[in-house]
Amino acid sequence: MDGISCSRLSKSYGRSKALDRVSFSIPHNGIFALIGRNGAGKTTLTRILATELMPSSGSATVDGLDVVKDAVELREEIAALPQEARAISWMTPRQTVISYLMYRGLGYGEAKVASDEAISHVGLEGHANVLNSKLSGGQKRKVLLASVLASGARIIFVDEPTTGLDPISRSEIWSILVRLKKERLIFLTTHYLEEAEKLADKIGILDNGKLKAAGSLDEIRKLVKYQYSIRVLQKDRKTGIKEGEEIVGEDGYAQIMTTEKEAYGLSTGFIKDRVKFSINQVSLDDIFYYIVKKPLNAEEEKEEGEW
Repeated sequence: MDGISCSRLSKSYGRSKALDRVSFSIPHNGIFALIGRNGAGKTTLTRILATELMPSSGSATVDGLDVVKDAVELREEIAALPQEARAISWMTPRQTVISYLMYRGLGYGEAKVASDEAISHVGLEGHANVLNSKLSGGQKRKVLLASVLASGARIIFVDEPTTGLDPISRSEIWSILVRLKKERLIFLTTHYLEEAEKLADKIGILDNGKLKAAGSLDEIRKLVKYQYSIRVLQKDRKTGIKEGEEIVGEDGYAQIMTTEKEAYGLSTGFIKDRVKFSINQVSLDDIFYYIVKKPLNAEEEKEEGEW
């Protein structure tokens, strides 16, 4: 199994570039989380890798197969779960998974066995024959995960799998994905930085069609040379920073990356002046803010050309 590799991959719509010479390589197992604001190009990249969209230039291989030249063969090796996918209301989980597998070419008997195994794997064995319309949002998402799991695909593309779910359902989906990644490669897009931080072995940061960073969290953290992050929760506040870097976002709040000594001095002054602030070691949220100079907003409009 060869994982995923891209070389100068680009996609243009007229004069607008959705992807701009994206290059990276992902090993064969684990979770790769692609994060970025809406419109960054996440869905465009995912669709190209899943053979749903043609690139304008550059190349990409998935499991050693070219996404353009070997698209038909590659589709038999992968499975994709778009964010907009919905479990059909008048079907049951078992019927949903079986029909998906038969669409992929399995016979009914083989599909039924694989369906029952996958449904049990995601913890829905007690709801296998309940109409999807009677299931909770988290359970419906599990039905769709069971479908791609039952396919036996070695590489799975999952587009924002927990968007709109409650914290408990989100945690349950996380547990399923962690179990899946031991034997498969999961290409995950997400708006939730906490999700990427908890689940991903490798993380990619995409902004305006450009890949700004890719690697493990520790590798990406090295891009930020200061170990402490201070978020000043007062608009247009002059911080008086002497050592480090300060970014003022469009919202008017300042994000400061600095040393331990400087962080101590600044926080002491903020406390004295009764300025609201937060201070932490550099997190993925801080890294993202530092790299793209804007916070990630999960409520933005969806990017054009989604699934």
